[in-house]
Amino acid sequence: MPFTHWISRIKGSALPAYQVIPELIAEDLQHGRLAPRDRLPPLRDLAKVLDLNYTTVVRGFAEARDRGLVASRPGLGSYVRGSFIGLPLRAGTGAEMTMNLPPEIEDHPAMQRLQEQAAAAIVNTPLHDLMRYQDFGGTPRDRDLAARWLRQWLAKADAERVLVAPGIHSALLGLVSMLVKPGHSLCVESMAYPGIKAIAAQLGTQLHPLAMDEEGLRPEEFEAACKSASVGALYLCPNLHNPMTATLSLRRREQIADVALRYSVPVIEDDAYGMLPAAVPPPLADYAPGLVYYVSGLSKWLGAGLRMAYVLAPTAAAHQRLAGAMRATTVMASPFINTVVSAWLEQGEADAVLSAVRAECQWRSALMAERLGKYGLRTHRQGFHAWLPLAENGGVPQSVAMASELRAIGVMAVASTAFSTDRQPPDGLRLCLGGGLTRDDCGRALQALEAAMRHAALEDRPPLDLPPSS
Repeated sequence: MPFTHWISRIKGSALPAYQVIPELIAEDLQHGRLAPRDRLPPLRDLAKVLDLNYTTVVRGFAEARDRGLVASRPGLGSYVRGSFIGLPLRAGTGAEMTMNLPPEIEDHPAMQRLQEQAAAAIVNTPLHDLMRYQDFGGTPRDRDLAARWLRQWLAKADAERVLVAPGIHSALLGLVSMLVKPGHSLCVESMAYPGIKAIAAQLGTQLHPLAMDEEGLRPEEFEAACKSASVGALYLCPNLHNPMTATLSLRRREQIADVALRYSVPVIEDDAYGMLPAAVPPPLADYAPGLVYYVSGLSKWLGAGLRMAYVLAPTAAAHQRLAGAMRATTVMASPFINTVVSAWLEQGEADAVLSAVRAECQWRSALMAERLGKYGLRTHRQGFHAWLPLAENGGVPQSVAMASELRAIGVMAVASTAFSTDRQPPDGLRLCLGGGLTRDDCGRALQALEAAMRHAALEDRPPLDLPPSS
């Protein structure tokens, strides 16, 4: 048992033994003698090794649990928590980077109007104005139109604090590089956007996973991290969480903002999906306006290829710092794209497209719930992705093999491991009924999924195949 070195420390300390135990766990984590997810011995066995009363050890581990150093889970017993870089991506390719794409409303009249307005915007703008360097963050017109758009969700969106960025991913890169300094960690949900893992790996940033439940991030987990670690920032997805589909309640938003304010921890609020529902609770930026960086974009409702996002900084000073950080990593957003999107916003066509996408998402979500609800599927009424939990087959996770087989026949499925930040993902799949899939394609994809779910033994079932088109 690797805890015998604790004996002399406990006996030589003037503090009660139960207060020394959390310090020893923290030291062992720091020096590599313990690692996140290491199993801890039964407390009665440890009490014998340390020659301590059992209740003293129980009290010591309760203190360690309050500090976020240890946790317990049914079937695992007690185990070590802590910070570490998430699971590595395979060179940024493969299943882990399968993108979540919104449905394409190809035949909708609003799309034709978008194309016409885009062409007119380019024709009516001097070509050299589109080919010159520009100040980072967009022109005053771009920022003003962005602020007006954001006021549907953020009443106090101010053009002076808005930055136009080349996509949410680039905004997150700039924010993490600016907010999380060496020696500090980035708090993230235990299941998170794979891109944040890639950013952390590239920057050498430690991720501090926080446990979730069906409603999303648990505020007490965030507070425990603030007490036990050097936290640089919190990153979270509050609406239509990717991949778990949860939306944080108003109460939880208040609690998370309260923790951030009490510990002065900046928050990166990734609201990539917040435009899809007809209504969502107020953003965290409303509850901790001096700390929250609100990030929104076009990729999850209009088109990922636009590479356009808006960041609302909490203060004018933070706006300037972020502009510098993002200029260093991305230089600027494309003036061509800025010009086109600003024309769409100014002429009101973006609202029409968003309404049409919401309606299409609602149809697809209802179809997923109807066909796969009996398997515990989680989705949102106006979302296009869903979470499908899987039961382990003889203790062996099924999601990786099933996701690979499903993608081979055109079903957009990603295994839970792609999203895991704590190395203990629930076995499941994120499903997407978006992109270029037609409604007929969606029906065929769900039919293939139903066939897959009916087979209890992965090894014994024949290869999946899509049913023929009608």
